[in-house]
Amino acid sequence: MAKYLVETYYTCTFKVNHYLDEINETELKNLEKRDDGNFEVLDVKLDNRKTKNLDPNNSKEGDKKINLVAANNETKKESFEQSVKNVFKKSEKTSKRFGMPDRRKGYIQKATIGDHKVYLHTGEYEDGKIGEIFIDTSKEGELVKALMNNFAIAVSLGLQYGVPLDEFISAFVGTKFEPSGKVHGNDRILSASSILDYIFRELAISYQNREDLAHTPAIGGLDTKNFDEQSSEDQNQLLKIVRDITSKGFVRNNYKKNLVDLSDVKISLKGKK
Repeated sequence: MAKYLVETYYTCTFKVNHYLDEINETELKNLEKRDDGNFEVLDVKLDNRKTKNLDPNNSKEGDKKINLVAANNETKKESFEQSVKNVFKKSEKTSKRFGMPDRRKGYIQKATIGDHKVYLHTGEYEDGKIGEIFIDTSKEGELVKALMNNFAIAVSLGLQYGVPLDEFISAFVGTKFEPSGKVHGNDRILSASSILDYIFRELAISYQNREDLAHTPAIGGLDTKNFDEQSSEDQNQLLKIVRDITSKGFVRNNYKKNLVDLSDVKISLKGKK
């Protein structure tokens, strides 16, 4: 069989955005050396594709095959360019990280699984969406603690890059390893098959309203969807302000049960004579 060499040439137009604290000649000269810019692909074009016959004995048949290859390349050129653009667009969207605010909301949940204490710390964005977790354990060696800490960092990075919390919940709820057994200190979870099973059950209940993963019914039975869909005129102004500054995971969306409106309460303070 004859061998062929296919050479493909592309033209890629892109731009790089850099953010500078100040503009001066030194900063502008060193821009090309910096790698902290936002890379954005504007256009990708297939310029030319050449096919060379590496077998000198079959030059005529090789020429025919070259023509066929060129014809097929022209028909597939537009679809190829569009697919490349779509890949770059998807990669640009998924590669953007949404950093956490410097001052953030969240809560700490302490629980005991067997004889092991587990502390779950969460961090939230301004809208109440979870963006990071920290996991502290007791009675564990340095290796296990380091692994749990780095696992929490990996989950936090995933959340900040847009991975839905549901994906982590479906992946880790139900995992089995020691310590496991009865859970003390959490009013919604009574047992867990592992630390990861407990952690993501807690996050699912607090941030996703996953009552199917809870072992006890919610107190008050608040319908959060109806509460969120109420018009702004029906909502108390103070309650809306408190929702903005209160951890969504801490109150588990049950604002009406956990918060008390004291805007109409008048307190009379009289000093002693």
